[in-house]
Amino acid sequence: MSGAAPPIDPRLRAHYCFGCGEHNPIGLRLHFERDDRGVAARYVPRREDQGFPGLVHGGLLSLLLDEAMGWAMYADEVFAVTARMETRFRKPVPLDRALRVRSRIRSQRGRRLEVEAELCDAEDGVDDDVLAEASGLFVRMSPEEERTALERFRSSRTDGD
Repeated sequence: MSGAAPPIDPRLRAHYCFGCGEHNPIGLRLHFERDDRGVAARYVPRREDQGFPGLVHGGLLSLLLDEAMGWAMYADEVFAVTARMETRFRKPVPLDRALRVRSRIRSQRGRRLEVEAELCDAEDGVDDDVLAEASGLFVRMSPEEERTALERFRSSRTDGD
């Protein structure tokens, strides 16, 4: 038996989420896939993402990291909500560079999950230039809430509900 995890269910992307939903016309449309450390996605900043002139807004960087931490769980059909998130901005992030955001579950105890994420420059092909990083505490939904969340994701609703 192979230890490889199954691919991420594509129906988890067919919704209206601002970070990853395929149907949100103004969203980021992040597309997470599994990698050797958890999950990862590539993002090319848009002009609208600017904070300080020429730099990506820190709030958007936090959104990228939070979304990645969520997908570290969603990839395994674990649904949880953010209870706490701590972000460290290491370097200014220019608008003209492609980014890679990746995340993994660090630990799980009961309904509590500790997750970490990092944002790197994707232009050089080496993910060791960490621009920002985050750690978060997530609280897993009850089994009934998880079933409902999964059903809603899989229903491919596009109306924002």
